[in-house]
Amino acid sequence: MASCQGRIRNLSRFLRTGWFCLALLLPVIGLSILAGDVKAGAEYARMETVTVVTARGSFEYAAEIADTPQLRRRGLMFRQRLPKDKAMLFDWGGRQLVANMWMRNTYIPLDMVFIASDGTVVRVAENTEPRSLKIISSGVPVAAVLEIAAGTARRIGLEPGSKVRHMIFSRQSRDLQPKKIR
Repeated sequence: MASCQGRIRNLSRFLRTGWFCLALLLPVIGLSILAGDVKAGAEYARMETVTVVTARGSFEYAAEIADTPQLRRRGLMFRQRLPKDKAMLFDWGGRQLVANMWMRNTYIPLDMVFIASDGTVVRVAENTEPRSLKIISSGVPVAAVLEIAAGTARRIGLEPGSKVRHMIFSRQSRDLQPKKIR
């Protein structure tokens, strides 16, 4: 009984001194600081409309624009789903390059659409394998890649020669045209 009373006395002293409150608050403060750092360093993609034109019609998607190294690196990693009306457009800022994509940490199958600077589809990689490290290449220089939910390309008739409309393609087409001399 004496040891029990001693413990109660020690606990009472601990609570009165305020250490108990401090011990409870420190983890909360630490987690808040960490969460703030993560949020401050995070970059979010802006949403814009992308239109895909095929022989079956015109189809609009609300696309996240991945136009920075951080956004392109992250892509659609860790997503659990991609609604049929959503997409991600990878934009290399006017440069044309052979795009080498992969599915690392991407949990959902996708259709990858490789697009030339004038908006013409040059290749479609359908139903890519989630979490695969296998390289999915455009094979030729492209200006952008559009990622959509797996099965969408087949459903809408998306194939090489189809068109993708977005401001990056009109910008790049203007850049490729000869300038007028006065």
